[in-house]
Amino acid sequence: MEWSDRGLILGLKKHGESSVILELMTHGHGRHLGVVRGGRSKTMQPVLQPGNEVEAVWRARLEEHLGLYAVEGAVLRTDALISSAQGLHGVNWLGALLRLLPERDPHPGLYERAQVLLSHLGGPQAAGLFVHFELALLAALGFGLDLDSCAATGTQDDLVYVSPKSGRAVSRAAGAPWDAKLLPLPAFVRQAPGSAAAGDEICEGLRLTEFFLVRDVFAPRGLTAPASRAAFIARL
Repeated sequence: MEWSDRGLILGLKKHGESSVILELMTHGHGRHLGVVRGGRSKTMQPVLQPGNEVEAVWRARLEEHLGLYAVEGAVLRTDALISSAQGLHGVNWLGALLRLLPERDPHPGLYERAQVLLSHLGGPQAAGLFVHFELALLAALGFGLDLDSCAATGTQDDLVYVSPKSGRAVSRAAGAPWDAKLLPLPAFVRQAPGSAAAGDEICEGLRLTEFFLVRDVFAPRGLTAPASRAAFIARL
């Protein structure tokens, strides 16, 4: 078995005296592990860092085997990421989210979103991009929110709430009597990723995705939201 693909480095751990087990989020083969022989060498260490992007060739005798990786650096972001706490927390947060996906389950759309997010991780757009990424992740895991029309009236206008029970949008008029029980829906969430948003809107978006991630993904698996998420948000 052999394939080649582009991959984002999520993490690695020691394997034997000089090798590592590398965890990649690949474009066409999903989250995939493999051994890199000599991965702890001085030559490979700068390449094999979380957040970097590599060209990878995976080989194994059988598909179910761990297999071997041969990798070459494609986009090295280490210097940019370690220059700020926001970058370090962000790459750890992104890795924790991608590890929620089943191993070897392709999600090219999430891979491409992750690429964009890593490219903006140290900038002002990062938090809003994380909101959109978490919404896309919820959808990929089968818990997508329906934010296109009001759950009560069907209107597509003035959607300002989300029902915590159904995950559907609710208009201002329909939701006003239950304001205290509904989640705010900031306008940028329904716009294209990277759209401008005020700080309070970003915080509302992060609380929105956290509610559904905790209820539908983390809690059923006996997990809590990653500490890197809280650390990133604390720096906003």
